[in-house]
Formats: sequence, C-alpha cells, structure tokens
Amino acid sequence: MATLKERYNKEIRKQLQDKFKYENTMQVPKLVKIVINRGLGEAVVNNKVVDLTVEQFRAITGQKPLVTRSKKSISNFKIREDQAIGCMVTLRSDKMYDFLNKLVNLVLPKIRDFRGVPTRSFDGRGNYTLGLKEDMVFPEVDYDKVDKARGMDVTFVTTAKTNDEAFELLKSFGMPFAKNQ
Repeated sequence: MATLKERYNKEIRKQLQDKFKYENTMQVPKLVKIVINRGLGEAVVNNKVVDLTVEQFRAITGQKPLVTRSKKSISNFKIREDQAIGCMVTLRSDKMYDFLNKLVNLVLPKIRDFRGVPTRSFDGRGNYTLGLKEDMVFPEVDYDKVDKARGMDVTFVTTAKTNDEAFELLKSFGMPFAKNQ
C-alpha cells in the first residue's frame, strides 16, 4: 500500500489541479504541518499532569513534545510566570503523514458515536482544527497510567488559500467529514 505522501504526489495533486484548474502544480495546496496541542490548566495544582502529557505525546507522535510556559503571572488563575501550562508537538514530513494515516484509519473510527468530523472548523485561510475529547482513543496510550480523560487539539496547516481548497485536500487524504453540518 502506498503511503499518503506517495498518494498525494501521484494522485491527489493531479485531482486537485484538475478540480481547481491550477496552471502550475506549485499552486496545488499541500499539507505543511500538523500541530498537536493540549492546554494544561490543571497543572497549577498537579504538576504530574505535564509529565504524563509529555509521555503520551511522545508515544503518540514518536517525537519529543515542547512544554509551553506562561509568559506572565495571573493571580486569578493562580498562574506564576514561567510555569508549565501546556504541551505541543509539531509534525512535518514523514511523521506528519504517518500521524494523519493513523488518525484517519485507527483513531477516528474508534470514537464512540462517531458521525464524522465537523466541517465548520476551518479558519478561513485553509487551516483546519480538530478537537479530540479523549486521549485514550490512541492505541499507544496506556490505560493504566491515565487518571482522567484529557482532550487535545489537532491543527492541520495547509498552503490552501480558501476553506474549499483545504476541505478538498483533507477529504482526499481520507478525512471523514460529517455529511450534514
């Protein structure tokens, strides 16, 4: 079976070029990166949440995540300056396509009552953000180490100029969009 990267270069690029009538193949939108992010507001009271998230993201993506830190103190949220409040991973190239393949074929079908991902999550510039409510749908997550289900945001950054172009690109990669939304 061909990888998604090979399929994009052989089939998808030509389909998109014909559909949107691009004169040059360099105008065809492509997937640039996938950013996986989790905000950890509860890290204020429980520091182990950051370590657990780092290990989960490392297992899911095969890449070391970046721990994001607060820029300034906010007393109402009990946040101090330079405190760990999130975790993110940026995937590019082969790891990006491997993650997309795993997400579309293994993870999304595993979600209970799944009827497709929403079509309204485009940002107007060709990027798409998908929110997952549970991290336990990934096969790499160890159920014994999870104390609570936590969600994450998965952002697909493309070179598409419009939402329609990005929609067709992600749909051709196999993203299961919902029918009626």
